[in-house]
Amino acid sequence: MVALVAVAHGSRDPRSARAIRALVDRVRAHRPELDVRTSFLDLSAPRVGDVLAAVHGDGHREAVVVPLLLGRAFHARVDVPAAVAEAENRFPRFGVRVADVLGPDRRLERAAWRRLAEAGVPERDPELGVVLAGAGSSHAPANRLVSDVARRWQADGRWAGAVAAFAAAAEPDVPAAVRWLRERGARRFAVGSWFLAPGLLPDRIVDRAREHAGADAVVAEPMADEEQVVDLVLQRYDEALAPADPVPYSRAQ
Repeated sequence: MVALVAVAHGSRDPRSARAIRALVDRVRAHRPELDVRTSFLDLSAPRVGDVLAAVHGDGHREAVVVPLLLGRAFHARVDVPAAVAEAENRFPRFGVRVADVLGPDRRLERAAWRRLAEAGVPERDPELGVVLAGAGSSHAPANRLVSDVARRWQADGRWAGAVAAFAAAAEPDVPAAVRWLRERGARRFAVGSWFLAPGLLPDRIVDRAREHAGADAVVAEPMADEEQVVDLVLQRYDEALAPADPVPYSRAQ
């Protein structure tokens, strides 16, 4: 079987690596016949290059790298391909495919929604404002993915409002999001999580939310241990191995 190498960003916060390893353990439990390994781009060990070298050293001729990333920001567009290219240069006969990132996918949206429900957020409350918190990126499409989810929640009309907010590199930030929700009539607040794992950026969002929305703001947990995230990782692996659609004869000429 082709090895599955899951790669996450990494964090100085040890809770993040623990959550990612737990996610990968669940992926492994779902497909016990697969060689499934955990790796990181930065700040945590083992690094993806070292893991690919170990996979090659254990006799695998191929691997699929599955980025545990929610959108196609810098890490997906630059860091992951660079790490894979380095491994292929070191081991010319070792084939490495890169799967698509996890988002966009409605399963992530449902996972974030369930996390809110588990935190005690009611399905309908005209005085509740919901902030969907993401990391933020200089790559606008990655931010738009989070904003699109919040807009769909807003359109449902269940709450006073729902809006995305970002920890860094993008607007709105949490104070601006809370002000917007207050203008729409929000008197109570909840924070949804567009994060796979806990860490410094999610903590920053929570601190700002409680500073500006009140200490009683309800905070949802990250999504890494959601069953549908496990399914999504395995689907991305399978998609990377699927043969490409044949080109119709008329287009090939």
